[in-house]
Amino acid sequence: MSTPSTTIEEAGLSWKLPERGPVAMYCLIGAEVGVFTIFLIAYIFYIGKSLTGPQPRDVLHLPIFATICLLSSSITIHFAVRSLRRGKIASFGLGWFLTIVLGSIFLLGTLQEWRQLIYDEGLTIGTNLFGTTYYSLVGLHAFHVTVGLLALALVMVFTLRGDLGEQHVERTEVLSMYWHFVDVVWVIVFIVVYMIGR
Repeated sequence: MSTPSTTIEEAGLSWKLPERGPVAMYCLIGAEVGVFTIFLIAYIFYIGKSLTGPQPRDVLHLPIFATICLLSSSITIHFAVRSLRRGKIASFGLGWFLTIVLGSIFLLGTLQEWRQLIYDEGLTIGTNLFGTTYYSLVGLHAFHVTVGLLALALVMVFTLRGDLGEQHVERTEVLSMYWHFVDVVWVIVFIVVYMIGR
């Protein structure tokens, strides 16, 4: 006795491929997690193994203000994308612009910290193991922030030209995923470098 077969369409169910943008971003983030994990493990492994100074406790100061700015930028980009989804282009532009400003302040804070470490403390990437692992890890993050800011700035240009609308919500969401990833990574870097590593 055979039982009747029911297709997905007959059951009123539908299935479609996921959007390429989010899938690609998840893949990129997965790969980047692997890269950052390697750099974090290297930094943790070499903590306290430098034979010459300076040591982290001697030269590192908590970048509280820069960290607040970067983490706040996750809030502004979230509300910017939500505004675009509701068709509020002006609100989107404001939130997006604030995200760029906050991210830029963070990056300038990182550069200021490096200037102080290099010229005032004499810590370069070749000074000792601490210098090598510190600049490699924090520099890798700064590179990702820079890439993110360039992408955000490009979207801002399209917004100011009036070329951006509700049809671009998914693309801005994909970019916001990257920015949230950069922020989460910084929380981990901050804990490892400026709290555990000192």
